[in-house]
Amino acid sequence: EVHFILSSYRRFQLMRFAVEQINNSTNLLPNVSLGYDIFDHCSDTQSFPGILKLISVNNGIQPWGENPKNLSKMIAVVGPFTSTDTFTVTPLLMMNFFPVVSYGAASSAFSKKAKFPSFLRTVHSNKKPIEVIVNIVLYFKWRWVAFLNNDNDYGNDGLELFIKRIVDTEICMAYNKGLNDKTNYSQMFHQIEAQKIQVIIVFTTKLTAEALIKSAMQLNITDKVWIALDTWSLNKKLPKMKEIKNIGTVLGVSQPVVPIPGFNDFIYSSKSQPHCENTEQSMLCSQVCNCSGLSPEDVVSIDPTFSFPVYSAVYAVAHALHKVLQCGVAKCNGNITVYPHMVLAELKKSNFTLLNRSIQFDENGDPTSGMYDIVFWNQSGKAQEIGFYHFHPSINFFINSSQIQWYTNGTVPISVCSPECPTGYVRKQDGIHKCCFSCIICPNRTYINSTEDPYSCISCKDTEWSAEGSTSCNQRLVEFIPFTDSGAILIMLGAGALVGLTLAVSVLFAVNYNTPVVRSAGGPMCFLILGCLSLCSISVFFYFGQPSVSSCVLRFLPFFLFYTVCLACFVVRSFQIVCIFKIAAKFPKLHSWWMKYHGQWLVITAAFTTQALILVIGYSSGPPKPYNETVWYPREIILSCDIDLIATSGSVILLSSLCSLCFIFSYMGKDLPKNYNEAKSITFCLLLLILTWIIFATEYMLYRGKYIHTINALAVLSSLYSFLLWYFFPKCYIIIFQPHKNTQQYFQDLIQNYTKTISQ
Repeated sequence: EVHFILSSYRRFQLMRFAVEQINNSTNLLPNVSLGYDIFDHCSDTQSFPGILKLISVNNGIQPWGENPKNLSKMIAVVGPFTSTDTFTVTPLLMMNFFPVVSYGAASSAFSKKAKFPSFLRTVHSNKKPIEVIVNIVLYFKWRWVAFLNNDNDYGNDGLELFIKRIVDTEICMAYNKGLNDKTNYSQMFHQIEAQKIQVIIVFTTKLTAEALIKSAMQLNITDKVWIALDTWSLNKKLPKMKEIKNIGTVLGVSQPVVPIPGFNDFIYSSKSQPHCENTEQSMLCSQVCNCSGLSPEDVVSIDPTFSFPVYSAVYAVAHALHKVLQCGVAKCNGNITVYPHMVLAELKKSNFTLLNRSIQFDENGDPTSGMYDIVFWNQSGKAQEIGFYHFHPSINFFINSSQIQWYTNGTVPISVCSPECPTGYVRKQDGIHKCCFSCIICPNRTYINSTEDPYSCISCKDTEWSAEGSTSCNQRLVEFIPFTDSGAILIMLGAGALVGLTLAVSVLFAVNYNTPVVRSAGGPMCFLILGCLSLCSISVFFYFGQPSVSSCVLRFLPFFLFYTVCLACFVVRSFQIVCIFKIAAKFPKLHSWWMKYHGQWLVITAAFTTQALILVIGYSSGPPKPYNETVWYPREIILSCDIDLIATSGSVILLSSLCSLCFIFSYMGKDLPKNYNEAKSITFCLLLLILTWIIFATEYMLYRGKYIHTINALAVLSSLYSFLLWYFFPKCYIIIFQPHKNTQQYFQDLIQNYTKTISQ
């Protein structure tokens, strides 16, 4: 069944009007009359007889490449209208470079000149309306759309272009359907509803669009945004239907309506002319149709889309022929034989103005200039202009969205698969569509830059911090204990006081060197211990200020080295006490050997040498160095010293071993004479030492802020004061305030009483 299409009839009449207008012109092709042969290509198969007739001479077709004596009367073809018809017949016209100027074939494939060398068109390629549609979708931030297209060359080309165009955008094509006569609209709309799609792009011809919209109204499809192509955006019938208000909001892309002066009068005059009376006349009649009920008002009021492309296509051929025939003001050169390729050459160079619009073609045969209107179907049933998209000379896009009466009563409809993530949240894609995602907050020390990559949290630098859900990083506060800190000043004063006190004790012991108290405290060994305690205090000063390689080394080395000597001295002292009172009687040879070879100094020297070697080897392989603590406190950088555990383990093990031996020997002498209390003093000092470092270790596990350095320095200072206060000060007290106890007779009485007690 062949349907009468009124808009096609209007284009047919417009082509006749243009030819007659040119033939009546005194400027364009003077004394030359254009003839034309118009046929209706109702289907792909019925196109061939007409086309073959156009290119044949005496019912025969001249092979390409020969120089024919007889030529076809045809110099150019205006049309066909649809892309499919053009694909069908154009290859026949390309072989002899017959110019084909289409006013409706918009498939982007025709821009390929290798396949279609003599094809030109006065409408834009599908790329242009697709570009406008995508910009409309982006403007309103719609992300979840359906794309409906004709299941033919034209519609599939639009689909392919749309898919390519949205690759680098946030638009997702949630649903696509190629429409034809057998489409199940009920099933299609059910799928669209199931996916909660609110925006439907309809890239179809007028007839298909009418069938689609009518089906939507019948199936009670409501609350959608429909984006119409220029093929049906200016439809005169659909906007006036009562049910159209229920389907939602219709936006469209349309070619600007260019009024063609004189055309309406031509329609009224042509319809008043009598029809052909007999069959013979009807063979030559140019407007035979079964349209007895058609009135001039019907033709005039129909959708004017593609009117100007038809009009300009005919004029483009006429202007090209004007150049080929070397026409002047009054006449043309009638001696020139016109070949189609000559007309094609001039067509490609077209540059004229028609109804205040420039007509030019680019290297692909597409129009160089132009624009699209953006329209909205208002409540009165008209396509109201609300914006535009200019292509030439520069892209200019505008929409006055305040003029749109949305079905949502003022607010722009939302069409997304997943709502936008809150600030600071990253997308985790769900399924195949990038528009479908869940939102996960970015953790501490990361941030999200939604414009660059909404799918990943970016890690901050070590010198930066960020809270959970951040969009940027902040610089960390650099923390260390300066020398001016009140705690640092107090500890450094304490270290200075320690040096002063050890010096004072050394002087006091030197003055009273031959007294029993000094002798029993260790004699010359006391001065070594006091000296080493003073040298250990050097470490305290390097816990403050900004760490450097040298300060990190001096923070640990003096303490490890000289405190080893101190502990070694106390190990020897505690051993000697036990030896004198307990071992001498049972192991006389051991005692004599110890005394003969000065065993105490051998042990001290061995301990010092061993620790020195361990420190040299350890610090050579992995010396302490400045270290930025960035893990414990996200907003701060704590300047510390990095200790190599393997390199320092040997020193710590040696110190721990000496401390353990010292504690064992001193504990063995806990029951010695009451006033002869070196072993008890050493035991108490060691308990204080152990307790100090247990407290520090516990604190270190719980806290790593900048004041951990103050606590560390305090632990070191406490370790030094424990020996000074609880080992040396009691002896100083006896020397100064109880001199009667500092006599040889007093010590001998103590020893004799203890000997009697253990013998009983």
